[in-house]
Amino acid sequence: MPPIKQSSSSSKFSSKHYHPYFNPTEIEQLSEKQRGKQSATQEEKVRQTACTFIETISTRIGFPRRTVATAQTLYHRFHLFFPRKDFQYQDVSLAAIFVSAKMHDTLKKPRELLAISYGIRYPDLAAKSKHPGGEIDLDTMDATMVESDRQRLLAVERLILETVCFNFTARMPFPYVIKLGKELQASKKLIKFAWRIAIDTHRTLLPLIYPPQTLALGSIYTAGLLLSFEQPNSPQRDGETSNADLANQLNKHLDWEKKFQSKAQDLDDIAHTFLDLLIQFTQSSTSANTSPSTPSSPSPHLSSRDRQGSLNQQQFLNYPYNADQLIRLKIAMRQTEFSPRKRWPIQDITPTDGSGTATVSADNDNTGQNDGTVRFLFFPSGHEGEVFGKR
Repeated sequence: MPPIKQSSSSSKFSSKHYHPYFNPTEIEQLSEKQRGKQSATQEEKVRQTACTFIETISTRIGFPRRTVATAQTLYHRFHLFFPRKDFQYQDVSLAAIFVSAKMHDTLKKPRELLAISYGIRYPDLAAKSKHPGGEIDLDTMDATMVESDRQRLLAVERLILETVCFNFTARMPFPYVIKLGKELQASKKLIKFAWRIAIDTHRTLLPLIYPPQTLALGSIYTAGLLLSFEQPNSPQRDGETSNADLANQLNKHLDWEKKFQSKAQDLDDIAHTFLDLLIQFTQSSTSANTSPSTPSSPSPHLSSRDRQGSLNQQQFLNYPYNADQLIRLKIAMRQTEFSPRKRWPIQDITPTDGSGTATVSADNDNTGQNDGTVRFLFFPSGHEGEVFGKR
């Protein structure tokens, strides 16, 4: 749901509320509106390319995982509000990294980000670079182009800040993976695997739907499924819960739901979404040529399009599963599928039935425009003790 514009006595004043999460119906409606003539498949392809672009730049710079994950989520949020046809994914990705670096106090200047990005976008220039990481010396670039790109990055940065109502709060699922994994007596192998899954959930829209503790539990649940389905039993230490038992526990309505403020249906949805992402990769990787390049050492002989595709494959090489096995797992999961739970639209307090009948009534027509004064509120409408900033 876009930030809500409230009417006031003056046409030059409006308010927008920050909403950290959306329900799946709202996500689908907003995405469909902004994708335009693109198909859902084309939209997903661009999304994954952008996530890889963010991952690659961040890896070369040495950003911590929280900066990378937040940048990917900011990219997803941006295109709930702004049409894809109006923006290049590189511009939005760089601006998302820039904002995320500010949010997590891992600051980088726009020119530094551009220098790294040029090394990825222009492989011929990167091959001639004397920098070991392929970073481009901006003094060798067209000054007009560099300044134009810098100004465009700053312009998109402002739009991203408006989509989050200038709220710099970011909560990550990664600490919860460790804490909840220990609480559930999961093995170290499962916790480590769940951490990697939590990383790659930020390639999807899941962080815009579920809070971090639910994402963490969903990652643990998915890890338990993948480590136990059609797999030999792993030896367990004393006091550890087996992978199969843990997955079975999180697939039932038990006391953990109240304790961790999450629902079994949500964990099931997270698992299905992640498996769909994994199936998409495994199917595309089997039909494409494998490149020996890695994010830290790209081949200078690949075109920008080819290299982006090979980088996308490299991100998933640690998942030793084929598409047929993953599809069988999804079929097995359908045997215990949950009914959709009721969700509350952001505009009001009336629950939806999960069938997709709810509609998103508020629009985002004024976001990014300088029509009067806009008050950005850090909390959803109706939240007590609202904190705000003015533009």
